[in-house]
Amino acid sequence: MDLEGDGAPLSEQELAFLRALARALVFVPRALEADLGREHGLSMSEYFALMYLSESPSGGLRMGDLAARSALSLGGVTRVVKLLERKGLVERRRTPADGRGHEAVLTESGRRRLDAVQPAQVASARRRVFDKLQGVDLREATAIVSVLSQDD
Repeated sequence: MDLEGDGAPLSEQELAFLRALARALVFVPRALEADLGREHGLSMSEYFALMYLSESPSGGLRMGDLAARSALSLGGVTRVVKLLERKGLVERRRTPADGRGHEAVLTESGRRRLDAVQPAQVASARRRVFDKLQGVDLREATAIVSVLSQDD
């Protein structure tokens, strides 16, 4: 990977975009987490882990798969799952297929908690994000943002 680039400084427009992106990457998650934490005592990482588990047909995912979907390290997702285990929302089990790995499995209590949290999360996401993006082509915006999270 060439970190030197072409040596040309960033343009004013590039700098403005980079600053706006950096601010959004800090502000939006912090605001969403404050809303969720205040009402329901969950971090965004915990909420998204529950969401990803609920989307799995079995209600469970290997820890590595949950880490990849969450964009967390394996250690990070392990910490999140341990927090959710203490709250009774997730169980950690040996992977049935080979017994070597572990998977996180959504409990019935976790499913009920996710269902209870969802209206607040939707309201927060609308107020903090989507209401501010009126008129923006969300498919195009999603494609643009997704490119930024691809590893070279």
